[in-house]
Amino acid sequence: MSFELVMDADEVADYVSEVFPQSDNFGFYVTDLSPGLIRVRMPVNESHLRPGGTVSGPSMFGLADCAAYLIILAHVGKVALAVTTNLNINFLSKPDGDLVSEARLLKLGKRLAVCDISIFLEKDHRLVAHATATYSIPPKS
Repeated sequence: MSFELVMDADEVADYVSEVFPQSDNFGFYVTDLSPGLIRVRMPVNESHLRPGGTVSGPSMFGLADCAAYLIILAHVGKVALAVTTNLNINFLSKPDGDLVSEARLLKLGKRLAVCDISIFLEKDHRLVAHATATYSIPPKS
């Protein structure tokens, strides 16, 4: 399946900052965007850690959800009310450093989008989590 971008990485970041300004606190940023694929980096800080120095599950869940939202916006445009309808995540190994998520669009319809998201440890590219996300896309007004 081929996909076409309607916004570049800077346009997506600017739009999300405009409609969801609290997302600036997450510290995630896009490192690569191409049709059907996005990479989002999460520099880990103390707010992401649980006891033992492990990156928390909620932090990784947020990274997966954010990557899905960003790739969908890059392909559908300025649709702030696209929302997660399902996100399933499997935690595979201990994450102990900065993370990179790689989200791929599997399906992009008029009302639903489905993404596959892999989260890697940046320092050695070890897979630490895998997620699938489904988003509902509201009808255009």
